Amino acid sequence: MFIETVPNRGSPPAVLLRESYRDENGRAQKRTLANLSKLPGEVVAVLKAALKGGTLIGTSPEELQIERSLPHGHVAAALGMIRKIALDRLILSTAKDAESRRYCDLVVAMMVDRLIAPRSKLGFVRAVDAETASTSLGEVLGLGKVKDREAYEALDWLVERQVRIENSLARRHLEDGVLVLYDVSSSYFEGRHCPLAQYGHSRDHRSDRLQIVYGLLCTREGLPIAVEVFEGNTADPTTLRTQIDKLKSRFGIKRMVLVGDRGMITAARIRDDLQSSGLDWITCLRAPQIQALAQDHGPLQLSLFDERDLAEISSPDFPGERLIVCRNRDLAAERARKREALLVATERQLARIQAQVRHKGSHLRAGVEIGLAVGEVVNAKKMAKHSTSGTATSLGPARLIRSRPRPSLMASMSFAPACRPSTLVPRMRCRHTRISPAWNGPSVR
Repeated sequence: MFIETVPNRGSPPAVLLRESYRDENGRAQKRTLANLSKLPGEVVAVLKAALKGGTLIGTSPEELQIERSLPHGHVAAALGMIRKIALDRLILSTAKDAESRRYCDLVVAMMVDRLIAPRSKLGFVRAVDAETASTSLGEVLGLGKVKDREAYEALDWLVERQVRIENSLARRHLEDGVLVLYDVSSSYFEGRHCPLAQYGHSRDHRSDRLQIVYGLLCTREGLPIAVEVFEGNTADPTTLRTQIDKLKSRFGIKRMVLVGDRGMITAARIRDDLQSSGLDWITCLRAPQIQALAQDHGPLQLSLFDERDLAEISSPDFPGERLIVCRNRDLAAERARKREALLVATERQLARIQAQVRHKGSHLRAGVEIGLAVGEVVNAKKMAKHSTSGTATSLGPARLIRSRPRPSLMASMSFAPACRPSTLVPRMRCRHTRISPAWNGPSVR
């Protein structure tokens, strides 16, 4: 049996249920068993599927039961972007053997998993296992059963190709005259067997744990080019030399501008590493250096910002260097509001101490005890630099005298490079920008 649709001139076509047979002469014929024209289209479609041997599935809640549904959208987005930028092909390169393909798929899977749900390698193995999967990642990449050791073997396989991958990224995104961003961070360890793990300054506030330090080189758009791991007790500035050698020797970049924070590009590194290598730089001045520039009759005065918020100054302390300063009025207003709120809160707590001292049964009688109580309050919110207090007596702490200096230049300064942030360098949140004398970006004056 089959269903046939027969045209009917100007009327809707006839939908007929028919069967084939052979007459007494052996010729193929067909006859109509039923007229299905009045049935809904979806019913006719179901009948057609049933006549072709299909299995009918009910649509009511009682007939359907969802056994498992794995999230897929975030996996598709992350994996799609990796494939769009050809990062998976860059990692695999020309390797065609099954083992390399397997390791490449595992590396890509760990990258996607790190983006969508950061966890340990053991957690990753569980997340892609068919029985314990939390996303569709394992099924999409066809990973099958993944053993714990395979994840670590894939990372060892990737480390062996790090230099080639970094060189390929550098060829894609770096060229002479490029602006390069560099910074370091750290990560603490729970184990004791990493040869690079040492005690050092912990950015995770875990000084009780061993850690490693790692540095990252990026383009001005933030695209990562190279990463290097150092011992956990390595000071930030000492990592700069190896990055300069990498950029010049491995990547073949002869002329560049290196951007780093004030803790990275120090005066010693400028003298010993950058100037000796013939490189330009953009960095920030430290607070004491800025305060020296902002002294009375110094080159950094509020009158510079009467008509505009951006200025270029010079100082004999920095011969041949461009100092670019920008006044951020919104930042100044926010800091003034916060300072005022902290001063009010400090005065309120000091008033409580004064009331305690005046109370007959108070334990705060001696000048030392009163001074300790006042110091604890003032130092708690770091308001000592904004206020002065007289000698504490048995009658209570002296009146809190707020210091009302001229508008703080430091509180309103936000400094940026001497170029258009949207076209040359990323906007940096820093106090003061120090630019090498050879930097020939567009002037803002």
